[in-house]
Amino acid sequence: MTPKVFIDGEAGTTGLQIRQRLERRRDLAVISIDPSMRKDAAARAAMLNEADAVVLCLPDDAAKEAVKLVTNPNTVIIDASTAFRVDPQWVYGFPEMADGHRVLIERAKRISNPGCYPTGFIGLMAPLVDAGLVPASTPVTVNAVSGYTGGGKGLIEEFAHAPPETTHDAFRAYGLTLAHKHVPEMTKYARLAHAPVFAPSVGRYAQGMLVEVPLQLWSIPGTPTPAQLREALADFYQGERFVSVASEDETLALQRARAGAGGYVEPLDPEALNNTNNMKLYVFGNEATQQARLVAVLDNLGKGASGAAVQNLNLALGLDEGAGL
Repeated sequence: MTPKVFIDGEAGTTGLQIRQRLERRRDLAVISIDPSMRKDAAARAAMLNEADAVVLCLPDDAAKEAVKLVTNPNTVIIDASTAFRVDPQWVYGFPEMADGHRVLIERAKRISNPGCYPTGFIGLMAPLVDAGLVPASTPVTVNAVSGYTGGGKGLIEEFAHAPPETTHDAFRAYGLTLAHKHVPEMTKYARLAHAPVFAPSVGRYAQGMLVEVPLQLWSIPGTPTPAQLREALADFYQGERFVSVASEDETLALQRARAGAGGYVEPLDPEALNNTNNMKLYVFGNEATQQARLVAVLDNLGKGASGAAVQNLNLALGLDEGAGL
């Protein structure tokens, strides 16, 4: 039988994009609740338990309440909030982050969808920590910029619709308390001994992001080279459909372009992978200074949210992993 999928919170930014990726597919059926019944607990519970898979696109507290309504032991829940991302009873929904992790998602009934920033950070760091090139105890900083859709309805309203005289900044740093809710999952799944310093920001554009990890290679035992870091990432993600690593030639072309030499080269663009489930990783280095900048490019609404949810849904339902993506 065709599996049924219910998106609880389909009117939000993430929910809408998930529905768009699913609604034309014939290998599953999207079921919806009458809008007038969205706040009726009994109606929602019936829909949640009727579905073979549920995607929760709700605030943390609402997601926790929705999970309590599910009594069907066969229902797969994929939660897009931060409520369960470090819960040991839930499988973290980043199939590419470790050998064998995809199988865990395929077998899971409770899957926590990763955050957008953590997807880029973990994608860069976890393979290097696992390979022993970057020790778990290394102090790490994460600098990142996202489109304003990553900030939810309030930020979307401000940046996209507010009059220019009320909001005019092109770039805004936030998370200044150094207690951002993404830090626990970054620390746990990158296998770090200490929480990274996370410096997020938002730009005046809708979607797409850059996540960067600068490294002082001279301070790391063994002094790994940029080439070793790039090769380790390329080996780890070899054969992956949605995660790729820029080649040495591509990286050098970008570095030369920044130095003003050679012909025109497309810049490192946070919007480059918009509307895809792809993520591309770069390693820029300077052998003389023994420094490196690791950069991930992804769509905060794609591989960083809706695309990842659909990928996890496909795995959990035994469907083609790339269907709808």
